[in-house]
Amino acid sequence: MEAILRGALEVLADLVGPQRCAGCDGETRRRTAFCPVCVTTLVRASNPDPERTAAFVYGGAIAQAVRRLKFDDRPDLAPMLLAGFAAHLPRLRAATLVVPVPLHPSRLVERGYNQAALLARPLADLLEIPCAARALARPLATARQTELTREARSVNVRHAFLANEPGRLSGEVVLLVDDVETTGATLAACRTALLSGGARAVHTLVVARTDGVEGG
Repeated sequence: MEAILRGALEVLADLVGPQRCAGCDGETRRRTAFCPVCVTTLVRASNPDPERTAAFVYGGAIAQAVRRLKFDDRPDLAPMLLAGFAAHLPRLRAATLVVPVPLHPSRLVERGYNQAALLARPLADLLEIPCAARALARPLATARQTELTREARSVNVRHAFLANEPGRLSGEVVLLVDDVETTGATLAACRTALLSGGARAVHTLVVARTDGVEGG
């Protein structure tokens, strides 16, 4: 099963961006998300906590690709970043439901898409479990986390999320998906809301985690 899912992730990335680097748009080999120069900047994340998984340490080409996905109107990069999850698929077996970290409606209108949802939906299809894109809501328009200190980030999102479909979450082992984990504050707030809504457990999955991030 892992081999099938891994192959599907590679094909998905190939179909969307077969010969352009996700970090710099330079030419790259087929089914390779990053060019030979950018790939040297990639650092695989360590994941000692079985409930928290990141594919990479945030920095280099991964940081550039994530920024382009979020701020440069490049939703086409999501499948290429999704391929980074391939090595971690065995850790995700326990999940029964995939939920993306939501954007506030105003931010969603501004950006035009939720980058976490672009990662979550195809991942759920590959894992053959449902994706509940509306199970978690973000009714508060909080300040951008990137503009705040570590301490302020936790306060900023403490009550920003709520379970929008509690019945849908009941008894589920949720795989919560986002692009980046920095302090863990956003994921912690989402986890609290999901558990309050009836989820049995919440595991997190991100493309990249900043080095030395605190547990969340």
